Amino acid sequence: MRALQVVVLLLLSALLSGCGYNEIQSRDEAVDAAWSQVLNVYKRRADLVPNLVATVKGYAAHEERVFTEVTEARARVGSINVDAGDPESLERFQQAQGQLQGAIGRLLLVSENYPQLKADQNFLQLQAQLEGTENRITVERQRYIQAVQDYNTYIRRFPVNLTAKLFGYDTRPNFTVDDVEAIEDAPAVDFGQPDAG
Repeated sequence: MRALQVVVLLLLSALLSGCGYNEIQSRDEAVDAAWSQVLNVYKRRADLVPNLVATVKGYAAHEERVFTEVTEARARVGSINVDAGDPESLERFQQAQGQLQGAIGRLLLVSENYPQLKADQNFLQLQAQLEGTENRITVERQRYIQAVQDYNTYIRRFPVNLTAKLFGYDTRPNFTVDDVEAIEDAPAVDFGQPDAG
């Protein structure tokens, strides 16, 4: 009887060591940490926006529509409670971030009409910080995508998938491209015909 208990205990410990529960926890935490860093760099971008708007406003006061768009887009981003585990919430978040990025782009286009603004040291510094932040967003999104891929791949493998199902761990949604059809076709480039004159 004692020998049977020892065998059962050894069998159970072997099964538990291969179940992957602890590794699921580690990878789940890695995804959460990567997502926190994505939010961190998006927050940095949102924090730069008021300074950028204020600087441009000083030179281009009659561009009120653009300022309003940027301010509203920033407010939308700030009002979204995103849950990285919920695909719909993640999609709303991505849309709001895309709208903010577009509004910032329009604001920067306005600056092209104001040579003094383009030479302003504060504007140049904010523009450089914004560019650096956009690069950080790209890097952190890539790290998040990698962490989600690692996690999803792990919990879908046998026998870990059984443990994941038993404890309610599902695959995590990832970033997607907003308009896949728009990027599938290569843009047409036409440099025009040289004048025959």
